[in-house]
Amino acid sequence: MGYLAATDAPRPGEVWLVGAGPGDPDLLTLRAATALRQADLVLHDALPGRDVLRLVRPGATIIAVGKRKAVQATPQASIISRMIAGARAGQRVVRLKGGDPFLFGRGGEEAIALTAAGIPWRIVPGVTAGTAAPAAAGIPVTHRGVASAVTFVTGHDETGRLPESVDWDALARSGATLVAFMALTALDEIAVRLLAAGMSPGTPVAIVSHASMPSETTLTTTLGACTLAARRAGVPTPALVVIGQVAAGVGVLGAAAVARAPRDAVAR
Repeated sequence: MGYLAATDAPRPGEVWLVGAGPGDPDLLTLRAATALRQADLVLHDALPGRDVLRLVRPGATIIAVGKRKAVQATPQASIISRMIAGARAGQRVVRLKGGDPFLFGRGGEEAIALTAAGIPWRIVPGVTAGTAAPAAAGIPVTHRGVASAVTFVTGHDETGRLPESVDWDALARSGATLVAFMALTALDEIAVRLLAAGMSPGTPVAIVSHASMPSETTLTTTLGACTLAARRAGVPTPALVVIGQVAAGVGVLGAAAVARAPRDAVAR
């Protein structure tokens, strides 16, 4: 129970925690698409790309249980209760979550609750916005000689505030690319903490909105100017914030690599 799915679709009385990817339905995995076509009950988050729901078979029940930041249409306890009730009624249940269920998706909480209730469950990983959004914007989260590590961090906890458990001083010193989920409203506080920890105001920042969707936009700025730039641009959510030298994009990184290379190497 809980290992990667070995069957083609949910069985009656089973719950699949399925990642919907960053929004573009073409980035949905084949296993996820199969699960949606076979499900009897689909409980879905506030998905960036709702076209994935067109894959749900006619006659299946589709219930929106999405949330944005600390505001949600359905309490988490009710979502869990619906999953358990559906499975106990013999339904094939899919819990559809944006990105990947186990990356800031509360999939772990739901898996624990299902296990406690004796409900069999499976996990279908999804393409996370943590890598897909930067990639769509031409930003590699790691790049040889520039960034050898990447850290995923959330911009708010269950109360809607910046998590106190995150050591922003350590992140500022790490040299890793920082990829911040759900961070737009906390961007000012994040920038202040990173600057106070010694990160340069000129550190590149990219804010990718509606990643992989036709409405995708990317705002490129710096750590010292990002808050004002985002406010002026009116960046829509959902948006993901990338902080680090790689946020300048591959064009700038490529030019820097050429400048660092020995003259004879460039000539060849």
